[in-house]
Amino acid sequence: MAELMASAATSVMGSVIGKLTAMLGEKYQFARDVEQGIRFLKDELSTMDAVLQKLADKDDDQMDPMDKDWRNKVRELSFDIEDCVDRFMLNHSHGGSKANFVRKAVRKVKMLWEDQGIAGEIQKLKILVTEQSERAKRYPVGMRCDSPQPVRLDPRATALFQEARDPVGIDGPREEIIQLLQVEENQHKVVSIYGTAGQGKTTLAMEVYRKIPQAFDCRAFVSVSQTLDMKNLLRDILSQIVSKSEFDQLQSENWETLQLIRKMRGYLIGKRYFILIDDIWHVSDWDLVEAALPRNDNGSRIITTTRSKTVAETCAGTDAQMYKAKPLGDDDSRRLFFKRLFHSTEHCPQDLMAVSSDILRKCGGLPLAIISIAGLLANRSKTKEVWVNALKYISAAVDQDSHIDKMKRIFLLSYFDLPLHLKSCMLYLSVFPEDYVIDCRRLILLWVAEGLIPGQGRENMEQLGRSYLNELINRSLVEPTKVGVDGATVKECRVHDVILEFIVSKAVEDNFVTIWNGNGLSKNYSSNKIRRLSIQRGISMRAEEMVKIKQHTAHIRSINIFDHNSVLLIKNTSMFLSSQVLRVVNTEIFELLLEDWYLGHVKSFGQIKYLRLEIRPCLWKLPKDIEKLQHLETLDVRNTRIKKLPASITQLQRLVRLLVNAEVKLPDGIGNLQALEELSFIGLSFQTIKFIQGLGDLTNLKILGIEWWYAHAEVRHVDVEGHKEACISSLSKLVTTLRELYVVQDASDDKLSFMASCGSTPPPLWKLIIRGCVLPHQIISSLVNLTRLCIRLVSQEGINILASLPMLLSITVHVYIEEGNSTIRYTISSQGFQRLVKFNFHCFQGGALEFEPGAMPKLQRLKLYVVVRSQFNYEQDGPVLGLQNLAGLKHVALNINCYQATPDEVQDLEDDIRVAAGTHPNRPV
Repeated sequence: MAELMASAATSVMGSVIGKLTAMLGEKYQFARDVEQGIRFLKDELSTMDAVLQKLADKDDDQMDPMDKDWRNKVRELSFDIEDCVDRFMLNHSHGGSKANFVRKAVRKVKMLWEDQGIAGEIQKLKILVTEQSERAKRYPVGMRCDSPQPVRLDPRATALFQEARDPVGIDGPREEIIQLLQVEENQHKVVSIYGTAGQGKTTLAMEVYRKIPQAFDCRAFVSVSQTLDMKNLLRDILSQIVSKSEFDQLQSENWETLQLIRKMRGYLIGKRYFILIDDIWHVSDWDLVEAALPRNDNGSRIITTTRSKTVAETCAGTDAQMYKAKPLGDDDSRRLFFKRLFHSTEHCPQDLMAVSSDILRKCGGLPLAIISIAGLLANRSKTKEVWVNALKYISAAVDQDSHIDKMKRIFLLSYFDLPLHLKSCMLYLSVFPEDYVIDCRRLILLWVAEGLIPGQGRENMEQLGRSYLNELINRSLVEPTKVGVDGATVKECRVHDVILEFIVSKAVEDNFVTIWNGNGLSKNYSSNKIRRLSIQRGISMRAEEMVKIKQHTAHIRSINIFDHNSVLLIKNTSMFLSSQVLRVVNTEIFELLLEDWYLGHVKSFGQIKYLRLEIRPCLWKLPKDIEKLQHLETLDVRNTRIKKLPASITQLQRLVRLLVNAEVKLPDGIGNLQALEELSFIGLSFQTIKFIQGLGDLTNLKILGIEWWYAHAEVRHVDVEGHKEACISSLSKLVTTLRELYVVQDASDDKLSFMASCGSTPPPLWKLIIRGCVLPHQIISSLVNLTRLCIRLVSQEGINILASLPMLLSITVHVYIEEGNSTIRYTISSQGFQRLVKFNFHCFQGGALEFEPGAMPKLQRLKLYVVVRSQFNYEQDGPVLGLQNLAGLKHVALNINCYQATPDEVQDLEDDIRVAAGTHPNRPV
């Protein structure tokens, strides 16, 4: 456990030692006393770091209190020293020649010395370091309480994940709940699933949600969590039960909670609906949710899950339709355990069967405990000696505990087994709210910006961050929720709420993160300094709490805002300006009702690397002096109403990602951003010809998104032909280096001729998304490196050319047939598409598919979007033939647009697809 507690300290210690070393090597011409002070700090911290590394091998429960106190003080001291270094570097980072820089630096250092600035700070820090160093000598820190630890093995670098299609032990409970829901067909019914943490209540409820046979007019799945955000929950339900256009209208009108309740009741009152409400904590929360769900006699159904029997009884009402989640039996426990470790029971070595039974008994049939222990053992040698040794520590942790304590103790073992470098990354997950779906790429960029990933090269650090995330997922501490078509890249993930509770408690105790939620500011063991601030959803902003935060903001390194009602916070943004060590600003606010809002002066933000602003609907404006953010690597303003970026943005020499919306006007001189690797989404009709010409100078650009749409360009007096010529010229230069290209284009435009400029050399593009126009066949055939493609086609010949692309893993095809034409059936033969895993087929105005035997041998996911119109005849065969010929099929999704079709025609089409999927050997979901 000490390793967990020391993780943040050791991470920062390595960082601050490196910065002190860099200061000595930069030849700032410090006064002699200052240089000696810096050298002293570096040497002393290096020694302390060795002791911290030793403390990292000790269990927190057994560690001497004096050791813990010393460790905590050293951790805070290391933060303070690094803050001092960052402030110094910020005040001495100016442009101009090196000689000019040195002269300014010398002058400023002398001024600081005279003002007792840096010299005074270092002298104070030197005294504190000496005090802690002497204390460690007087009381030999880290020399006591040696206890045996679990065997450590090198962790796996990557892991392969697949979505669970057959949850273990689910069949019986699922059918029992379905029976509860099916009785008294037309009566409004609520069934509540309750049980302790880690029993798989959500998994069970989701299986019922997927499998229940009755037809419903609409469905929705939402999660309540500990802090109810009623407005957000109502929006979440509405987004699933109304059309996209209706929901967008609701968003724009910014309705209040009572208006949303009335809207939902009005929509549902005459409908047969099925809604799953997960993780209700309080009776009062259910009272609010229930008010939005009308009781009708249309056979509507509601499932709730909760840890509280009292809440379950309230939800179920007088009918008392409740189901208590049960632990897994011995057979199902073994199946889940061995499935995680060996893929099946049959592959478990015989000499491990007995010890595995002993381990499973300690898990008490709790699925989350079984998966966590399996994740722990997956990292170890599969030998009897190693597993027996692990059993000893599992037994010591979980014996004589309640179920809740048992889960926490198991997580303690999992954390304790983590390599030191992963602990800070794991603690960082506490900044996200409960049930939050985490974008994995964004998470890795945050880790890098926070300095949690060691290394020098940014690209290497991002790759290492991906490996860290894979390790955490492989150990079952993080759940993958969306996996890429390559099967090896997790795109989205989440942290189970029980695990998150544990992480939050440790992160707060370690002063790694300060969380502001409905209960006010989280408290830590001793420090009054806020290092990382997470403002989470459903918060009532009170002025007195703002004052508390303002008193402790000088050391804030990151601000993450997930609250939808942070008006008071945003109006007081100046309170963060006292922090000169801020690295990350990551905001998600959807309720800001201000006409204008400015980020403010950026002088104090000189260390910032990651800036993501998602604030609607107010009009944002970036500061004109944004060029002072010389460390900025990511600027994401896609979800704002920013209309124009300041000209000084072209001076951000370290900017790697610039993400805007298509209506933003960018300044000329974009070619100056030579570090830029990702630029999207650029509306060309809003830009000048000079800007478009500058795109061609971005030689390091790997990802580009453009909107080639001039339908209303004449209103802005745009030289359309000049824009297109400039674009063709620039993109012809970039097409030899781009890895991903996204183009939204007018369907009547054929100006994609830049793609033909590659000559005989195939472009390196691996991802191409073209929406609108039809790509010429000769261009398609040259894209031999593509793994993902979205394209519009009109002929069988186009399908045959796509089939010849050797690397394709995912493809989306949009087929348009002219009005009055008969249905065209596209045939997929056994030739080609040998690696394809995912196939989306959108057939508008009629269009059908036929799969011949042996077609798409590795296809797992098939998604069909069909438009049903009475005047089109599918020749009694339906829109899809030969579904049984897709040998690897696992999932089928059908989206029916019922345009000008009778209910019977739509039902017949749906029945055809269900029958075909039901008779498939794989029984795809």
